[in-house]
Amino acid sequence: MWQLLHRILYPMSDKKKPKKVFIDGPISSSFIGDSIAKHQTKTSIGGHSIFLGQVREDELENDHVVAINFEAYEELAAPILTDIREAAFEKFDLTCMHIYHSLGRVAVGEICFFVFTSSPHRDACFEATRFIAEQVKSKVPIYGKEVLSNGKEVWKENTPAT
Repeated sequence: MWQLLHRILYPMSDKKKPKKVFIDGPISSSFIGDSIAKHQTKTSIGGHSIFLGQVREDELENDHVVAINFEAYEELAAPILTDIREAAFEKFDLTCMHIYHSLGRVAVGEICFFVFTSSPHRDACFEATRFIAEQVKSKVPIYGKEVLSNGKEVWKENTPAT
């Protein structure tokens, strides 16, 4: 809730335009490959780091997960994602950064979350990718309903990183 209050008190008037983050359905391997390929001409980059979040087949209520239906409060999520991007650029020596998250149904085994960072040196990429993934999971209003094989849907609870 504090993010909403922050938005009201400090509007995003002086900040960058939000980037497109949300993708309908799973994030395809061709989309990921194309994202990587587009960076080959940027010769100041010495390293890339990628985090891919994949839907797990968890056991739940004596059944198993077959998919997750993702929803987001996009009007609130966009400025928070912009803040996360800006914080990462300030904190780490990054050349590029991309964040994508699925909306809608994503089946077990498919990719739902893609973080891609680039930097002159690998340490900044590794640290920034983890920072971004944790910030998105803890601050951005993205919600998932786990779909069980019996058709029942249960709201997903995010757990802190271990």
